[in-house]
Amino acid sequence: MLLYFAAPLFSKAELDFNIRLTEKIEKLGYKVFLPQRDGDKVNKEPYISMAPEKRAIEIFKMDKENLFESDVFLYVLDGRVPDEGAAVALGMAHLHKEIGKRDRLIIGLHTDKRASFINEKLNPMIYTPMNFIASSVEELMEYLEDLV
Repeated sequence: MLLYFAAPLFSKAELDFNIRLTEKIEKLGYKVFLPQRDGDKVNKEPYISMAPEKRAIEIFKMDKENLFESDVFLYVLDGRVPDEGAAVALGMAHLHKEIGKRDRLIIGLHTDKRASFINEKLNPMIYTPMNFIASSVEELMEYLEDLV
Protein backbone atom coordinates (compact mmCIF):
# COMPACT_ATOMS: atom_id res chain seq x y z
CA MET A 1 0.00 0.00 0.00
CA LEU A 2 1.26 3.45 -0.91
CA LEU A 3 0.96 6.14 1.77
CA TYR A 4 1.37 9.80 0.86
CA PHE A 5 2.87 11.71 3.80
CA ALA A 6 1.68 15.34 3.93
CA ALA A 7 3.25 17.43 6.68
CA PRO A 8 5.07 20.65 7.42
CA LEU A 9 8.67 20.37 6.26
CA PHE A 10 10.35 23.64 6.97
CA SER A 11 12.14 23.24 10.32
CA LYS A 12 14.75 20.69 11.33
CA ALA A 13 12.37 19.40 14.01
CA GLU A 14 9.60 18.85 11.43
CA LEU A 15 11.97 17.17 8.97
CA ASP A 16 13.36 14.87 11.67
CA PHE A 17 9.89 13.94 12.93
CA ASN A 18 8.70 13.17 9.39
CA ILE A 19 11.67 10.85 8.76
CA ARG A 20 11.27 9.00 12.07
CA LEU A 21 7.54 8.48 11.57
CA THR A 22 8.06 7.40 7.96
CA GLU A 23 10.56 4.75 9.07
CA LYS A 24 8.03 3.38 11.59
CA ILE A 25 5.30 3.26 8.95
CA GLU A 26 7.58 1.52 6.43
CA LYS A 27 8.37 -1.15 9.04
CA LEU A 28 4.67 -2.03 8.92
CA GLY A 29 5.03 -2.79 5.20
CA TYR A 30 3.83 0.46 3.65
CA LYS A 31 5.57 2.15 0.77
CA VAL A 32 5.71 5.82 1.78
CA PHE A 33 6.07 8.84 -0.46
CA LEU A 34 7.64 11.48 1.76
CA PRO A 35 8.11 14.60 -0.36
CA GLN A 36 11.18 15.85 1.56
CA ARG A 37 12.95 12.53 0.94
CA ASP A 38 11.43 11.04 -2.19
CA GLY A 39 11.11 14.29 -4.06
CA ASP A 40 14.82 14.96 -3.63
CA LYS A 41 15.40 14.71 -7.38
CA VAL A 42 14.24 18.34 -7.58
CA ASN A 43 17.47 19.28 -5.77
CA LYS A 44 19.54 17.93 -8.67
CA GLU A 45 19.92 18.72 -12.34
CA PRO A 46 18.02 19.56 -14.45
CA TYR A 47 15.68 20.90 -11.75
CA ILE A 48 18.11 23.18 -9.91
CA SER A 49 18.87 25.03 -13.15
CA MET A 50 15.20 25.64 -13.91
CA ALA A 51 13.56 28.99 -13.39
CA PRO A 52 11.84 29.02 -9.98
CA GLU A 53 8.36 28.99 -11.54
CA LYS A 54 9.17 25.99 -13.75
CA ARG A 55 10.76 24.14 -10.82
CA ALA A 56 7.67 24.80 -8.68
CA ILE A 57 5.46 23.35 -11.44
CA GLU A 58 7.63 20.21 -11.60
CA ILE A 59 7.49 19.77 -7.81
CA PHE A 60 3.71 20.18 -7.88
CA LYS A 61 3.34 17.62 -10.69
CA MET A 62 5.52 15.06 -8.90
CA ASP A 63 3.63 15.47 -5.63
CA LYS A 64 0.24 15.32 -7.40
CA GLU A 65 1.12 12.11 -9.26
CA ASN A 66 2.24 10.37 -6.05
CA LEU A 67 -0.77 11.68 -4.14
CA PHE A 68 -3.19 10.37 -6.80
CA GLU A 69 -1.51 6.95 -6.74
CA SER A 70 -1.75 6.68 -2.95
CA ASP A 71 -3.99 4.29 -1.06
CA VAL A 72 -3.61 6.23 2.19
CA PHE A 73 -3.21 9.98 2.62
CA LEU A 74 -1.68 10.98 5.95
CA TYR A 75 -1.79 14.60 7.06
CA VAL A 76 0.25 15.67 10.10
CA LEU A 77 -1.99 18.37 11.54
CA ASP A 78 0.29 19.66 14.30
CA GLY A 79 1.17 23.31 14.54
CA ARG A 80 -0.74 26.43 15.55
CA VAL A 81 -2.66 25.86 12.31
CA PRO A 82 -2.25 22.93 9.91
CA ASP A 83 0.32 23.40 7.13
CA GLU A 84 -1.24 25.21 4.17
CA GLY A 85 0.56 23.16 1.50
CA ALA A 86 -0.65 19.95 3.12
CA ALA A 87 -4.15 21.48 3.27
CA VAL A 88 -4.08 21.90 -0.51
CA ALA A 89 -2.95 18.27 -0.83
CA LEU A 90 -5.82 17.22 1.44
CA GLY A 91 -8.31 18.97 -0.82
CA MET A 92 -6.80 17.32 -3.87
CA ALA A 93 -6.82 13.87 -2.23
CA HIS A 94 -10.44 14.25 -1.17
CA LEU A 95 -11.65 15.55 -4.52
CA HIS A 96 -9.74 12.84 -6.39
CA LYS A 97 -11.33 10.26 -4.09
CA GLU A 98 -14.83 11.65 -4.67
CA ILE A 99 -14.63 12.27 -8.42
CA GLY A 100 -12.38 9.37 -9.30
CA LYS A 101 -14.23 7.01 -6.97
CA ARG A 102 -10.80 6.13 -5.59
CA ASP A 103 -10.93 4.00 -2.45
CA ARG A 104 -8.38 6.06 -0.52
CA LEU A 105 -8.24 6.47 3.23
CA ILE A 106 -7.65 10.02 4.41
CA ILE A 107 -6.24 10.13 7.90
CA GLY A 108 -4.67 12.68 10.18
CA LEU A 109 -2.29 12.83 13.10
CA HIS A 110 -3.05 15.63 15.54
CA THR A 111 -1.02 15.52 18.76
CA ASP A 112 -1.08 19.29 19.27
CA LYS A 113 -3.20 20.44 22.19
CA ARG A 114 -3.65 23.98 20.80
CA ALA A 115 -7.03 24.75 19.26
CA SER A 116 -7.51 26.93 16.21
CA PHE A 117 -11.18 27.63 16.89
CA ILE A 118 -13.37 28.12 19.92
CA ASN A 119 -14.90 24.75 20.82
CA GLU A 120 -13.05 23.00 17.95
CA LYS A 121 -9.43 21.98 17.52
CA LEU A 122 -9.53 22.10 13.72
CA ASN A 123 -11.30 23.89 10.91
CA PRO A 124 -14.24 21.77 9.66
CA MET A 125 -12.79 22.01 6.14
CA ILE A 126 -9.80 20.07 7.48
CA TYR A 127 -11.41 17.44 9.69
CA THR A 128 -14.56 16.68 7.67
CA PRO A 129 -12.82 14.80 4.80
CA MET A 130 -10.88 12.66 7.30
CA ASN A 131 -11.75 9.00 7.78
CA PHE A 132 -9.77 8.96 11.03
CA ILE A 133 -7.66 11.33 13.14
CA ALA A 134 -5.16 9.84 15.59
CA SER A 135 -4.22 11.83 18.67
CA SER A 136 -0.88 10.08 19.18
CA VAL A 137 1.78 8.34 17.13
CA GLU A 138 0.94 5.11 18.95
CA GLU A 139 -2.74 5.39 18.01
CA LEU A 140 -1.78 6.10 14.39
CA MET A 141 0.54 3.09 14.26
CA GLU A 142 -2.15 0.77 15.67
CA TYR A 143 -4.62 2.05 13.08
CA LEU A 144 -2.19 1.60 10.20
CA GLU A 145 -1.14 -1.83 11.40
CA ASP A 146 -4.77 -2.99 11.32
CA LEU A 147 -5.00 -1.97 7.64
CA VAL A 148 -2.14 -4.10 6.30
